Amino acid sequence: MIKASGIKAFYGGSSKTKTYLADLKQVAKLSGKNYAEVLQEMMAQISESIAELHPADTAKTEEASEEQTITDPHKMAATSSPLLNPAPAPTVRPKERTSSINIGASDLNPPEVQRYVVEHIVKSEDTAMHARSHHRLRVFSGKVPRPQHEVDYDTWRSAADLIMKDPAISEIQRSRLILDSLLPPASDIVKHLSHDLSADVYIKQLDSAYGTVQDGEELYAKFMDTLQDAGEKPSTYLQRLQVALSLAVSRGGVPGGDVKKHLLNQFCRGCWDNTLISELQLKQKKSSPPPFPELLLLLRTEEDREAAKVQRMKQHLGSTKQKVSSQAQFAYEEEEKGMCAALTTLTKQLTQQMAAIQQQLSALTAIQSQGQQSCAPRSSPATQPRVKPKSSASSTVSPKPGFCFRCGEDGHIKPQCVNPPNSALVSKKRKQFNEKKQRWQKQTSSSEQLN
Repeated sequence: MIKASGIKAFYGGSSKTKTYLADLKQVAKLSGKNYAEVLQEMMAQISESIAELHPADTAKTEEASEEQTITDPHKMAATSSPLLNPAPAPTVRPKERTSSINIGASDLNPPEVQRYVVEHIVKSEDTAMHARSHHRLRVFSGKVPRPQHEVDYDTWRSAADLIMKDPAISEIQRSRLILDSLLPPASDIVKHLSHDLSADVYIKQLDSAYGTVQDGEELYAKFMDTLQDAGEKPSTYLQRLQVALSLAVSRGGVPGGDVKKHLLNQFCRGCWDNTLISELQLKQKKSSPPPFPELLLLLRTEEDREAAKVQRMKQHLGSTKQKVSSQAQFAYEEEEKGMCAALTTLTKQLTQQMAAIQQQLSALTAIQSQGQQSCAPRSSPATQPRVKPKSSASSTVSPKPGFCFRCGEDGHIKPQCVNPPNSALVSKKRKQFNEKKQRWQKQTSSSEQLN
């Protein structure tokens, strides 16, 4: 009954046990030791205290055995001579002996308590190992250009801020995590610092070397100049705005209480999708702007709704739309063909007109030359000496072809010809030109002999 009552009292005091374990966890956090190590030390102390209690129990059992040996002769004497010692042996000490025997090591440290403590130690060790692996920072060296397996300083700084704000990590572990994540030349900046300093000192030292040096006002001006790029989704544009605004807030360019207002105003100013802004009524929300997560969720929901609507339209109107587009394409092709045919006809007409003008010009030139030749024999003898210099001057000039070597027409040359080739006319004109040239050569030779 005493043992059962002890176990019942233990389970009734489980809240005290949990409070005691919570105190041990707080002690481990303040001392910088592992929680499992602290529990093991406490278990060792409990074992020592139990060992100190065991000698008393053994002493009591020895006394009880001695009492038994002392009382046995009385019993033997009573059996041998009941008249000499008729009174029975006192039974007070056996009662004390039974009470001392019932309080043993199993009552002071029952198996349920041992199993509970061992399971808690194993779980705490697993949790500690998981916490150490989970809180490990990524590598940062500060090299330029940045290696592929490393992160930039802003990303590393964000992860370090989470570690600095985690109450489950001691100050020594924070400094150790920061130092383990650094490689040269970044580690050289904090190498000369003492190891007993807090993690804030290491962060300030690294901020002075790799942190943002722009002023808060410059970052705010950069935030105001951030506009939506071509083909960029509104939700992606809002995320870029949030990053730029966070930098401005961290440098003191924007008050922390005005973040939502500035974010919504700049989004309405820099987003080119006026339909989205009007559907979500974002301009009407400037008096009470929503926070960034809520605004981002609104934009992504609207984008997903529009994409689903376009997809449904393509699936439902795919064949009809294809027929309409094919008909429209046929209409455009007919119109373009008609325009091309009209331009081709106009070009041919202009070419024919130019050819007719050239023929008329060549005919007029030939008539003028024939008129001059026919007027020369009819002139009076008095005027013949005056004509001689002209004939001599004209005879000194070699005749020119005056026709195209491609089509045979007069008035243009081959590089400027747009007419189809006419080899028969070209050969005819070439024959006439050769005859004309021979006559000129004969006239020139006869005039030279007369002179």
